Amino acid sequence: MTAVNGREGMLLAKHEQPDLVIMDLMMPGLNGQQMLKEIRAMEQERGIFSGDSAKIIMTTALEDMENKISAFSSLCDGYLTKPIYKKQLLNELQKLKLIPQATENILDHF
Repeated sequence: MTAVNGREGMLLAKHEQPDLVIMDLMMPGLNGQQMLKEIRAMEQERGIFSGDSAKIIMTTALEDMENKISAFSSLCDGYLTKPIYKKQLLNELQKLKLIPQATENILDHF
C-alpha cells in the first residue's frame, strides 16, 4: 500500500494492520512523529503489542538528535537519514528480521 500523506497513511493503517511502515518525518497533513504515535495508540487499542506490531522505519532529511530521540521514544523501529541507499534499507530490514540474513551476499552488490 502507498499513501501520499500522513492522513491517507493512517486511513490505510486503520483498515489493515501493516507489517511494515516506512514514512517520512515531514509529511503534509500529519507528520511522521504524529503518525507514529497514532499507529502505536491504535495498535494498543487493538491489543497488538511489540512482537506483533508494525515495524516502523522513519526517514528524514533532518539529522538532529531531538527528532531521532522522539521517534525512538514513540517506539519507532528504525531511523534512516536521506539520502537512503538500497544497502542501508536492506540492512535495516535485516535488523528487523523482515528479510533473511542470507541476503548478505546480495548486499555486496549495492
